[in-house]
Amino acid sequence: MKEFNALKLQCSDLLRDPRNLELLRLLRADPRMSLSGLARRIGMSAPAVRERIARLEEGGVIRGYRLEIDPRALGFPIAAMVRIRPMPGKLPKIIELARSTREISECHRITGEDCFIIKLHLRSLDELDPILDQFLAFGQTTTSLLQSSPVPPRALPLPDEPPA
Repeated sequence: MKEFNALKLQCSDLLRDPRNLELLRLLRADPRMSLSGLARRIGMSAPAVRERIARLEEGGVIRGYRLEIDPRALGFPIAAMVRIRPMPGKLPKIIELARSTREISECHRITGEDCFIIKLHLRSLDELDPILDQFLAFGQTTTSLLQSSPVPPRALPLPDEPPA
C-alpha cells in the first residue's frame, strides 16, 4: 500500500507540470510523433523531451505503447463478451484458461455474481462452442455477441481538461 501511495504522489506531481500535460496531449493525439516533433511543439530540446517521457514512464503515468490492429483485418469479424460465474475453487483455473486462449483479448475480474468478463474474437460462430465448453468445466457462462461499439476505447481526460 505504501508503494501505491508513493506512486500516486509521484504521478500527481508529474501531472501538475503543464509541459508534461501538453506532452501527454500530443502523444495521445499522435503516439508516433518523433522526439524532434514533440520538442518543436512544446518548445524544448529533444533530449529534454526524452527525459520527460522517461520520467512519465517510470512514474507510471505512461504504461506502455500498443499497436491496435482491427480484429476483422486479421480474420476475426465476430466479437463476444462472456460473463463467467466460477464454481467454488475454480477462479485460478479460469484465469489460466483465459490467459492461454489466444482468441481472448481481455479478461477482467468483476464484482457481482459473475466473477469475470472476457472479450473474445471469432473467425466464425462455429468457434464459439469449443471455447465456451472449456470454460463450462469450471463455471457457468453467459455470452453476448457484440453488434457495434458506439463508444470505442478512448483516453480519459487529463487533469486540466474538463469532464464531458
